[in-house]
Amino acid sequence: MSQDNNKTSVMDELYENVGDAHLSSSTDTPMLPGAFDKSDDDKMQAIEEHVKGIMETLGLDLEDDSLRGTPRRVAKMFVKETFGGLDPKRMPNLSTFDNSYQYGEMLIEKNITVYSTCEHHLLPIVGRAHVGYISNGKVVGLSKMNRIVDYYAKRPQVQERMTRQVVKALQAALGTEDVACVIDAKHLCVNSRGIRDIESSTITAEYGGKFKDEKVRREFLDFIRMETSFGA
Repeated sequence: MSQDNNKTSVMDELYENVGDAHLSSSTDTPMLPGAFDKSDDDKMQAIEEHVKGIMETLGLDLEDDSLRGTPRRVAKMFVKETFGGLDPKRMPNLSTFDNSYQYGEMLIEKNITVYSTCEHHLLPIVGRAHVGYISNGKVVGLSKMNRIVDYYAKRPQVQERMTRQVVKALQAALGTEDVACVIDAKHLCVNSRGIRDIESSTITAEYGGKFKDEKVRREFLDFIRMETSFGA
């Protein structure tokens, strides 16, 4: 094996190990300075050219009717949908209200659909999130809990980071540490490539404040395990 090939092999193994270890340097998504200087249209134009180059490198004929619009479709999807959560302007408004009913137990929104993207291979992450909090005087609209999960899911992600980001955002909005989040998701970088284990899923959890207490945490976990069926 040549020195260059050996170096490439070592780097490939290093990158794979980083991906498997889910290494991340911060709770914040790593972003470049000036990440939001370009307009969405400018970003889509640049991404379109890059996708076109990738497809041509793979030997695909972009003159074919089926493929001709793919670079543009992918660019629009990346900016407006799949990675739309990178833009802070799309952050949901987590407006809160006084807890006028004086409800003092935990409030849980479970089985929130998660569609995200693994930042190590840009393959889908699909699963469910369960979010709960205990009010200290403020409550947030139920749909806002779904929206904050979706916002952080719509970016290249590491599941551990996403779990913490959801908790931190709700803690800041509600003014309490008493927030918990559990995410159970399948990673297609595991299911469809590499080991190709189609049955496995990944569970991550972040517990703040009272949820660190074993009894409170157990109650939360018991609630999210409850079967939910609303048949006619």
